[in-house]
Amino acid sequence: MDNSNWVLSTRSQSVLELVINRPERKNALNMAMYTELAEQLRQAAEDAAVRVVVITGAGGCFTSGNDLEDFARGADLHPASSPITRFMQALLQFPKPVIAAVDGVAIGIGTTLLLHCDLAYASPASQFRMPFVQLGLCPEYASSLLVPRLVGHLKASEWLLLGNAFSAAEAEQGGIINKVAEDPLQVARASAAQLVAMAPAALRATKALLRAPLREQTDEVLNKEFQMFGERLRGPEFAEAAAAFFSKRAPDFSRFE
Repeated sequence: MDNSNWVLSTRSQSVLELVINRPERKNALNMAMYTELAEQLRQAAEDAAVRVVVITGAGGCFTSGNDLEDFARGADLHPASSPITRFMQALLQFPKPVIAAVDGVAIGIGTTLLLHCDLAYASPASQFRMPFVQLGLCPEYASSLLVPRLVGHLKASEWLLLGNAFSAAEAEQGGIINKVAEDPLQVARASAAQLVAMAPAALRATKALLRAPLREQTDEVLNKEFQMFGERLRGPEFAEAAAAFFSKRAPDFSRFE
């Protein structure tokens, strides 16, 4: 597939829809896709004609997370220049409402990005997972701060230490999504239409107020996570996890201390 089609964007009645469109790889995100998503959000933030953004995935999949081939090739993860950082900051700082519509798997950042959306809906078949430890990595996108605040320490440990998958119903109960819906994109579009009809400056002010109490702490934790994530990405445990993934075998961490 032409990489220019990996992120599709359409605009209708002040709503910008961004579609992660790499279904042959379960919508795995590579650096080019992060760059495009960040640029789309940057432009939308500055465009008064855009009042709401909807993020979804194509082909019955939200996203299977980061493309391990990109990481294995030594992707740029310097905090100042990484496309991942630019995307994270673009979404974190986006001043207008962002709605996610999840169908299928939402793995890794597919789950953690929902923490920074304003509304999120998922189909009953959706499945969420944050398997960072299983990859020899650590949490990212301030999930080590925000997930325990939502679901408590024990459930957060189940999701972040064990990396257990959880259902849309569990995600709704834990406050990761607003609602389980048979057609989450339809519900997201309906919510977007409702938001578009509201006073735009009042929406922006309300979003800023809702986010403000945790903003400084979120930035601090995100930066700490990113530094540790980068160190682990260059470490032997991730190398073993990546080798096991490409060899289609279970990783063997028995030799590590």
